Amino acid sequence: MRDTTRRPLLLALLVVSALLAVWLVARAADTGPTGGTDATQRHTASASASASPSVSGTDPVSGLPWIAESALPREARDTLALIAAGGPFPYPRNDNQTFQNREGLLPQERRGYYKEFTVETPGEDDRGPRRIVTGAGGEKYWTEDHYDSFERIREGT
Repeated sequence: MRDTTRRPLLLALLVVSALLAVWLVARAADTGPTGGTDATQRHTASASASASPSVSGTDPVSGLPWIAESALPREARDTLALIAAGGPFPYPRNDNQTFQNREGLLPQERRGYYKEFTVETPGEDDRGPRRIVTGAGGEKYWTEDHYDSFERIREGT
């Protein structure tokens, strides 16, 4: 009697385990790193959403709060102008280099997708904590606390 009740239980446990494994693999595929076309389409869609006049709220792609370009410190706006001009950057060994997103606060993308740029911090004798991080899709992010938090920059506002 005992063997006949164990077999259905083991079979049910095996089926549930297999379904859980399939679900986890499918979920990882949905949230894992993406290549250029999908990422570009997502960021292009978010760029069109950013054309609205409101600067409050949350970016639907990254889940991060928006910050208006005009609300950034002058040094950050200067860095945005340098990025648009292609440099020269004040810290060439560090600026325009790959940002690895180790903190996982930005949308997950392939390695090399993000670049970081130093934003001068008055009173600091080193690079300081402020950065702008850009994505290959044109999106830009601001951190004033050395990657502990980010805001999505709404340019032209």
